[in-house]
Amino acid sequence: MLKLKKTILISALALTGMTSTTAFAEVTANAAATSNYLWRGQEQTGGDAAVSGGIDYADESGFYAGTWVSNASWADEMTYELDLYAGFGGAINESVSYDVGYIYYAYPDAASEADADFSEIYGSISVEGFTFGAAILATSAADGDGTDFGDSLYLTADYGFAVGSNGTEMTLHIGHYSGDFIGDDNIIDYGVSVSKDGFTFGVSDTDMDESDVKVYVAYAVDFTL
Repeated sequence: MLKLKKTILISALALTGMTSTTAFAEVTANAAATSNYLWRGQEQTGGDAAVSGGIDYADESGFYAGTWVSNASWADEMTYELDLYAGFGGAINESVSYDVGYIYYAYPDAASEADADFSEIYGSISVEGFTFGAAILATSAADGDGTDFGDSLYLTADYGFAVGSNGTEMTLHIGHYSGDFIGDDNIIDYGVSVSKDGFTFGVSDTDMDESDVKVYVAYAVDFTL
């Protein structure tokens, strides 16, 4: 099965909880547009553009929860993806932080709805500019009778750093997706992105295949509600 998502957004939500110095909970909304919706190196809209948005809650304890929706079309008759997630993030010290949570990926109007929805348990630890993460399959309705817990594992390593002094940031990414759930035994995806003022330009590839290189441009904005 091919899927996608917004690991970066989830990490950002965790940071909101783990670094907050306010005494109150915060509710925010987000909206974004991208020329190509990619998740773990896989196209979720057949190379077409996508528009997305979500609402998130985070409080000073580090707990956060939210929902996110985007158009998606990797299965027959599918038009959109709806995600629900909740987690907890915190700072161990000034340079080390963590994030753990659960995310449910739903595709309500897919032709084979029972074969599309799935969920994962995820976790990550960040040290300075490095973030190391893992996501393991929790539930799935694949094949009608469900796929076993742990039938897929996605491991990631990311490094983000400032470029110059004008707020530009570059992020390097590598991920390894494995397990029976995805059909292929192993998929490795690589990515490089540059972001500034809400705009992101990125390049992604899977398994070092020159014919599979994908380029995208995205813009995202957050609102405090």
